[in-house]
Amino acid sequence: MAGRLVLALPVLLFLVLVGHCRGGKIGVCYGRNADDLPAPDKVAQLIQQQSIKYVRIYDTNIDVIKSFANTGVELMVGVPNSDLLAFSQYQSNVDTWLKNSVLPYYPATMITYITVGAEVTESPVNVSAFVVPAMRNVHTALKKAGLHKKITISSTHSLGILSRSFPPSAGSFNSSYAYFLKPMLEFLVEKQAPFMVDLYPYYAYQNSPSNVSLNYALFSPQSQDVIDPNTGLVYTNMFDAQVDSIFFALMALNFKTLKIMVTESGWPNKGAAKETGATPDNAQTYNTNLIRHVVNDSGTPAKPGEEIDVYIFSLFNENRKPGIESERNWGLYFPDQSSIYSLDWTGRGNVDVMTGANITSANGTWCIASANASETDLQNALNWACGPGNVDCSAIQPSQPCYQPDTLASHASYAFNSYYQQNGANVVACDFGGAGVRTTKDPSYDTCVYLAAGSKMSTMNSTSLSARSGSSPHPSAKCFSSLMFTLSVLISAVML
Repeated sequence: MAGRLVLALPVLLFLVLVGHCRGGKIGVCYGRNADDLPAPDKVAQLIQQQSIKYVRIYDTNIDVIKSFANTGVELMVGVPNSDLLAFSQYQSNVDTWLKNSVLPYYPATMITYITVGAEVTESPVNVSAFVVPAMRNVHTALKKAGLHKKITISSTHSLGILSRSFPPSAGSFNSSYAYFLKPMLEFLVEKQAPFMVDLYPYYAYQNSPSNVSLNYALFSPQSQDVIDPNTGLVYTNMFDAQVDSIFFALMALNFKTLKIMVTESGWPNKGAAKETGATPDNAQTYNTNLIRHVVNDSGTPAKPGEEIDVYIFSLFNENRKPGIESERNWGLYFPDQSSIYSLDWTGRGNVDVMTGANITSANGTWCIASANASETDLQNALNWACGPGNVDCSAIQPSQPCYQPDTLASHASYAFNSYYQQNGANVVACDFGGAGVRTTKDPSYDTCVYLAAGSKMSTMNSTSLSARSGSSPHPSAKCFSSLMFTLSVLISAVML
């Protein structure tokens, strides 16, 4: 009996840790403010064909909910702002809603989140005081049904909930929202729910192009870094800066443990004449880079390596939305379900999203390992290039063309150059913390061909590489390996 208990403790701890072993999730927002969209069952088929696993809708439309039954897609449903008053006043209103709109379709339809209100601080009618009472009533209704631990409750917000967002470390909530914000944050902590926010670097660029460059908004490697003067943290893109401004605002109120979930982000594919940034190319660039950022668990400067879940807005253009031209043109697909532009949902494709073409080098330059770099620096840089850097390192596996010579410098040179060419042969892309150096001499040899001007890169479906080759496996594999190590340490400690 004692032996069983000895082994049970680390196993239980391991199972707890497994719950945290996952990468960031990418979902899509399915808005329906249009009169030309395909039927919900056709939309569900499209989403399955694209292997999209997470979908957000803005209400509990029965036809939509039914269409996702038995699809394996996890659904985020919403309580509209117009229902907040009724939901906050009477528990019976919420009980009836749950009985009619959720329970008959669950769990065949995998409803995992309920958003109670959406961007209430932006609403023309002030309904913010009703949010927390409505959230509590929804929780009570779920608890009666035994679903309070299976369906998570939160509410979405715009970046406008902050009074200041730059620099990120100075992020702070608007004090006029304190009356409902603090109770809501306490509710989220109590229920272990995320703080949901809609982030749009597009608007930061569109509203202030002299201060926010297009490259910075699009995650482009050509963008100029922005340094937070208070923390020294370096920001290479606007998305990270916006996420961290929320994090610092939460931290200032002592809610630093709250997870942040981005429930909307995207880029318009078309706009009015003055909206020069609203193009299909820019939309493809932003969303492609965003997906890669999330899938690779890049995290943010303030919380590096931390996974973040993001929902891309939006599945279709919505022709009935009011406002300027771009408001109706955030879609990924036309009503006939054809793509407005190509998008790789896996985050591991290798399209030059700045041009839509295969990636090539420029001016006959290559990037190789510096002879002055230490082995530790080379190995760390190699691991990064083959992992978060998204380089296809299959050529430096055993028996592959660039495996020999089997030296760290040789393998690192191949990976460094691939990353360098992948990012437009930009000088910065050959830095690797001083471990890389540019050369005008082609480092190719025998059958090992280094990418150069005019050469085409293969699709990056990275296979499993040996540690010697500087492989960096998929985040879930890295997490599992870490957990196995943790488990072995726990067992050893208990056995002692």
